[in-house]
Amino acid sequence: MEPLVHIHADESCLGVQFTDRDSPGGAGALLEFWRANAWVRRDLWISESSTTNNRMALRGAAAALAALRRPSRVVFVSDSQYLVKGMREWVHSWASKGWRRRTGTVENVDLWQALMRTATRHQVDWRWVRGHAGNPRNEYVNHLSIRAAKNQNESRGAVPSAFVEWLEEQRANYGRYLDYHEWLAPPEEDLFMPAPVPPELPG
Repeated sequence: MEPLVHIHADESCLGVQFTDRDSPGGAGALLEFWRANAWVRRDLWISESSTTNNRMALRGAAAALAALRRPSRVVFVSDSQYLVKGMREWVHSWASKGWRRRTGTVENVDLWQALMRTATRHQVDWRWVRGHAGNPRNEYVNHLSIRAAKNQNESRGAVPSAFVEWLEEQRANYGRYLDYHEWLAPPEEDLFMPAPVPPELPG
């Protein structure tokens, strides 16, 4: 059976309230898998000098899935309904209709197609989580995405994670996440429900 990987992802776009300047963006991901009774964690982040939240959600998801070295079962958690609903519900209809809808051409077609190509290697259970609601993994990847947007840098693949160190800093400085146990194993009863495999695309 393919390994089970948990990916938490978030995106950021700075300065979207301004119309006369670029809006730099970033995306961050925390990749986790359970091995030998412990979590193995990796971080990943990317940036773009002028972008949107939706573009970064798609780019970040594709980068995170591409970082997996072998086909995997993936629980992919994001607070972007655009991403989660798109991959669970919308892409199959869009693809069958030539990437058009009643209001015209689907936005970000190139990024949707790139993500679909990457996702076909895996079985992906796309899950939505409410953002900024105290979920430490979601808050951590939000931190990664904002930092990437501000610094305009990239991790260039998955690198050793600083999630535990970030947690310790949050606890010491702000008293947050004191009842959160980052060492607990994933629940055995967690139901894995992958989305239908996206249709194959030419090229």
